[in-house]
Amino acid sequence: MKCVSIKRLQSIEGKRVMVRVDFNVPLKRKVVLDDAKLRASLPTIQYLVEKKAKVILVTHLGRPQGKVVKSLQVQTVGECLSELLKQPIYSIGVSGGSVAVRAIKELEPGGIILLENIRFDAHEKDNAGDLGKRLAALADIFVLDGFAVAHRNDASIVGVAPHMPSYAGLLLQKEIKGLDTILKHPKSPFVVIMGGIKIETKIPVIKQLLPNADVVLVGGGLCNTYLRGMGYGTGDSVVDMDMKRLAVHYGKKKKVIMPVDVIVGDFKGKHTRVVEIQSDPHQICGLGEAILDIGPKTIELFSTYIQKAKMIAWNGALGYFEQKPYQIGTFAIAELVAERSKGGAYGVIGGGETLQVMEILGLKDSIDLVSTGGGAMLQYLGGEILPGIAVLQKKHI
Repeated sequence: MKCVSIKRLQSIEGKRVMVRVDFNVPLKRKVVLDDAKLRASLPTIQYLVEKKAKVILVTHLGRPQGKVVKSLQVQTVGECLSELLKQPIYSIGVSGGSVAVRAIKELEPGGIILLENIRFDAHEKDNAGDLGKRLAALADIFVLDGFAVAHRNDASIVGVAPHMPSYAGLLLQKEIKGLDTILKHPKSPFVVIMGGIKIETKIPVIKQLLPNADVVLVGGGLCNTYLRGMGYGTGDSVVDMDMKRLAVHYGKKKKVIMPVDVIVGDFKGKHTRVVEIQSDPHQICGLGEAILDIGPKTIELFSTYIQKAKMIAWNGALGYFEQKPYQIGTFAIAELVAERSKGGAYGVIGGGETLQVMEILGLKDSIDLVSTGGGAMLQYLGGEILPGIAVLQKKHI
């Protein structure tokens, strides 16, 4: 899926360039706990600064429900970004109006303004009202850089582009190119790994990738739902009863590899045991217990596929990794994927849990593409046209 890059822009010195980024980062006591999303957009911002554009950054932060929430103001984010860029970031405390117009007018070429949390405006959600048009009045050019928000139909994502020349930022381009490699140029053996608990988002991806994948390795909620659908007793395990039929349908496919053993226990990790999955349905665990990780034999089985892979796509943890000892399976797979991605395979990962695991283990740099978008990545790989990307393409048809 092609979008025209900001590198196609000619002279933009002094031009007002609005960049929709995704700086929705975790905060605690006015400290950014994880600046990965800020770092991901640095190439786009630095490119525009070097070209002496007036850079206007737009982001959301948290879910303020269209109201001003002091703890979700973006000033702390601006301060962190300023440290990364080693230049001032002007957080002006508003997202529009005469204050914004004046601040942008007075901004020197190469300067950067950060508008206030766009979700403080109730019209941001679902592109309601005229917010897109009001934002467009502040700039000459629009750039979408936040791939992680490209699947949303919000005003700052789809409502600005129709009113002005619009382009893809370098981060957006990078992510599209990486995911298109998976979709359009698969290399065999192609290993897909699906975990996590949001089962409804994983089924479309499995359906889309299954024809080109050699195997799909499954853990987490999708595995639990399949087992429940097949008649196994899964106790208090995370199960999506609405997706049970589809989980069984795809779980029975020859290319889909389910765990051969699992770790069962209580959610505090005090009482755990390994349970092997028999071919005939049986009671895996009862009330007060849950399937919380893949077992040692499953790790060994999955490793045989990962170690031979030429291409790997992974989204979602394979267990309740936040609680020891249920991190063992997910961590083992993370290390295998990272090791294989060092020249042996083209590796793509995405999703908050998956990125968190790689961050904990210090393995992110080993992966070819670390997608900033969980939901956006899944929708893209599932064959959906993301609204933010679609509106950019319409500008250049």
